[in-house]
Amino acid sequence: MKLVYTHPSSIAVAQARNALELAGIQCVLRNEYAAGAMGELAPIDVWPELWVLRDRDYERASLLLEQSRTEIREADWFCPGCGRHSPATFELCWHCAAERTPL
Repeated sequence: MKLVYTHPSSIAVAQARNALELAGIQCVLRNEYAAGAMGELAPIDVWPELWVLRDRDYERASLLLEQSRTEIREADWFCPGCGRHSPATFELCWHCAAERTPL
């Protein structure tokens, strides 16, 4: 087993797990409930971790996760109403609530 991803947000790690499982890569989530140990352990030591079960899947999993982060960054958009930058996951402008226009 190899550690492929860690993040302070359990939601981010769960999304990464879902992406890998959809690609057929078996993985396991660790430290899912370790936040209660913070104080006794350093905060980074209790972050949720995503591990691939087979070492041979590590390179492919790393590449898939990097590509998914890149795709999200590239898909951000600017509001035609107010000109503010909005994340790709938003259908409405976070600032003025204008609808996202199709490309």
